Amino acid sequence: MNPRAKKIILLAVTVALLFGAGRLETLLNRDRAALGLTISQPLRDAPPVLALTTQALGGFRGLISNFLWMRANDLQLNDKFFEAAQLANWITDLEPHYSQVWAYEGWNMAWNISVKFKDPGDRWRWVNNGIELLRDRGLVYNPDNTLLYQQLAWIFQNKMGEYLDDANYYYKTQWAQQMTPFFGPHGTNIDGLIQPVTLAQKHTVFVLTNQYKIDPGFAKQVDEQWGPLDWRSVEAHAIYWACLGLKQAGEHPDNVKPEDLIQLRRVIYQSMMQEFQHGQILDDPFSTNVELGPELAIIPTVNKAYETEMSQDPKDAEHIGIGHRNFLRDAIYYLYQGDRIADAQKWFDYLGKKYPDKTIIDGVPNSYPRNVTLDEYCVSRVQEDVKETSSDAITEAVAGMLVHAYVNLALGDNDRYAGFGRLARKTYDTYNGKIKGFAADVKRVPLAPFKAINDDILVHLLDPQNGLPYAARAVIRSQLQIRGDPNLPWLPSSTNAPAASPARASAANGAPAP
Repeated sequence: MNPRAKKIILLAVTVALLFGAGRLETLLNRDRAALGLTISQPLRDAPPVLALTTQALGGFRGLISNFLWMRANDLQLNDKFFEAAQLANWITDLEPHYSQVWAYEGWNMAWNISVKFKDPGDRWRWVNNGIELLRDRGLVYNPDNTLLYQQLAWIFQNKMGEYLDDANYYYKTQWAQQMTPFFGPHGTNIDGLIQPVTLAQKHTVFVLTNQYKIDPGFAKQVDEQWGPLDWRSVEAHAIYWACLGLKQAGEHPDNVKPEDLIQLRRVIYQSMMQEFQHGQILDDPFSTNVELGPELAIIPTVNKAYETEMSQDPKDAEHIGIGHRNFLRDAIYYLYQGDRIADAQKWFDYLGKKYPDKTIIDGVPNSYPRNVTLDEYCVSRVQEDVKETSSDAITEAVAGMLVHAYVNLALGDNDRYAGFGRLARKTYDTYNGKIKGFAADVKRVPLAPFKAINDDILVHLLDPQNGLPYAARAVIRSQLQIRGDPNLPWLPSSTNAPAASPARASAANGAPAP
C-alpha cells in the first residue's frame, strides 16, 4: 500500500475514534450527572484562581485533598487550630462539589474546635466560622445539596439552640443582637424587608440577603407556615434553612434520598419544640442581658408539625409520639403559668383524647388524663421539679414561683405574674392538704404561712442594697400600690422614689400580693 494512502487511512481512523470517544464521554458524563456520580462539574461563580487550579490539577485533586485532610487532623490534635482551618479551606477549594468535605469541616469547626476554648467569645467565632463555611461557600457550589442545608440548620438548632454547650446562652444573645437591626425589636419585621422604601431600608435588605443569605420573601413563607416566629431566635433560622433544603429537594428530586428529607423535617419539628420552650426573646429594661421565655403563640403550629411528621414517617411515628406527648404536657403547664387557664384546659382535654392510655404524671400509675384535673397536674409538675415533698423543698419551690411572679410584674407581663402567683398558692395549699391526711405518728412539718413566705420574697426583691434594680423596684411598688404604706413596716423604704398613694390593693386572679 502506498505509504501516503496508509497515513491518510490511519489519520481518518484516528479522527473517527476521537469523535466516537468524545460522543461516548458526553453520554458518560450525562449518566454520571443523573446518578450523582459527578464530582468535578465546572465551578459556578468561582474565583478565577480557584477555577484554574481545579481544572489544572485534574485527577490529582483527590490525592492532594486526602493528604491535606490527614495533615489537618494532625494539626488539630496538636491544638494548632488556625493552621488546620487554613488547610480546611484548601481542601474545600480542591473538592468544592464534594458535600461530605463541607459538612465535615463545618461540623468540625462548630463542635470540635469551638469547645477547645473556654472564653464564650472565642467559641462563638468558631461556631460562626462553621456557619459561614457552609452558608457562604458550601451552598454556593452545592445549592441543591440537602446534606449541607441539614448541617447548617443543625448548628442553629442543636449547637446554638440546645443547652449542650456551656456557651449556648452567649450564642443566642450574639445572634439576637445581629438579627435585631433586620427584624426589629420583636423579631417580626418581615413585611418591611420585602418592600423596602427608603435608602436605609434597601441597604438593610442588601446586607441581609448578601451577608446572611436570608431571602425575606421566603422567610415570609416560612413564617406563615410555621410561625409566628421571633426571627431573632436561632430556632427560626434552623427552620428557615431546613425549609429551604426541602424546597431545593423538591426542585431536584433525582438527587435526594428519603433519609435526607426525614432529617430536614426532623429539624423543623424539633426546632419548633425549642422555639416554643424558649423562643420568646424578652427585652429586659433593667439589664443588658437577653432573657428567654416560652413562645405560647406557636403551640398550635408546633402541634401541627408533630402530627404532620407522624403521618409522613409512620415507621418512626411511635417515637415521635413520645415527643409530641411531652410537648403537650409542657404546653399545658406553660399556659397555666401564663394564667391562660382556658387554653391550658383545652390542650389538657386534647391530650386526654390523643393519648387516653398514657399516664400524665411521672411515677403515678393511675394518673391517666381522665383521672386527673388540670390543677392537680400542674401542681404535680412543681413536685416533679423539686423531686420531693419535704417542707423545705416545697417552700423553696413556692418562693421561686413568687420571685418569677414579681419579676414578670416588673417586666410588664401581668399574665405570667398572675399565673405564677396562682401556681404558688395552689402548690402551697396542696402540700398542706396532703400532710393533714398522714397518720399521727408520721412527722410532717407544715409550711410557714403563705403571707410570711410572700412577704419575705418582697423584702428581698425590694431591698435597695441587694434587691432588684431601682427601676424594677419602682414598678413593683407602683403596681402593688404599696409604696410608703404605714401598715407595712417590714417593707424596705424606697430610695429616691416618687411620692405614691398609701392605698394597698389586692392582686386579682390569685396574684401573690401580700
